Amino acid sequence: MSGFNVLLSSAGRRVALLQAFRRALARLELAGGVFAADASRLSSAFHLADRAFPVPPCTDPSFIPAMLELCERWSVRLLVPTIDTELPVYAAHRERFAAKGTVVAISSPEVIRVGADKTATHAWLARAGFPTVRQGTVEEVLAEPGGWPWPLVAKPAFGSSSIGVAVVRSRDELVLATRGGGFVVQTVAAGAEHTIDLLASRDGRCVCAVPRRRLETRGGEVSKAMTVRSPPLERLAHQLCEALPGAYGTLNVQVFDDGRGGLTVIEMNPRFGGGYPLSWEAGADFPRWMIEEIAGRPSTAAADGWRDRLVMLRYDDAAFVDASAAGIT
Repeated sequence: MSGFNVLLSSAGRRVALLQAFRRALARLELAGGVFAADASRLSSAFHLADRAFPVPPCTDPSFIPAMLELCERWSVRLLVPTIDTELPVYAAHRERFAAKGTVVAISSPEVIRVGADKTATHAWLARAGFPTVRQGTVEEVLAEPGGWPWPLVAKPAFGSSSIGVAVVRSRDELVLATRGGGFVVQTVAAGAEHTIDLLASRDGRCVCAVPRRRLETRGGEVSKAMTVRSPPLERLAHQLCEALPGAYGTLNVQVFDDGRGGLTVIEMNPRFGGGYPLSWEAGADFPRWMIEEIAGRPSTAAADGWRDRLVMLRYDDAAFVDASAAGIT
């Protein structure tokens, strides 16, 4: 299939994101398709894409050669990573994809490193002067429990989707929650939690930032949320994006707002967030704006052209396929 082809990597359940890219191509009247690659055929987006490709896991040495071959064979112009584990792999090889004519929507290896490691995230935020929580190791807290304001939050230093995160109210609870090691401990941020979807252009400029307040989560991913017009949150996102050493594509930043001017950044994820469909529906058409930039089209991007107080109430849908197509014998 010739034209402007987009490939979602580790497509999984990202059907709404697939549809957003498909609609962007249609609105721009660009020929091409939206493809999906995944290590499992038990992926809904895999079966709803224009073309789908089973590939090795991103931890397999054959993963990058397989993706390079796909991009060259199918003239992929834009490759969109979607999960945390594949981000450092793509960041390390983005020039190899560029040589094939494929732009990988990925930030620099340094930005990926900072986003993946909560110790590195906290150090970078503090060094750059952004408001954040107090953070320490489990050992530091256990050595001086009276010096910390309980309750505290314990979370894996390398983790996502809130897996392993626990609120602990005592020394004993902290020991129990962090058995196995690899945790950091943070003070509890005050206020309402927001995720800010932001788009960085290829020169690292923040094109648009959309705060969305979390109303409810399910399995670590937002299930109910509302867009919030907030100049302080938007300004913070712009400043953070442009301070990062090589941000590109979509990132999301988790910030608490206490409603009195106090903002606290707790995490950064250099990829599309699971709740991005709300920002897209509100008018922040990141897929279209990314395609326009790569295709050399005039940009229609608007920093403030999105709808305030739009509420998303997610629900389950399904793709139905034959067992053989799903790889089940």
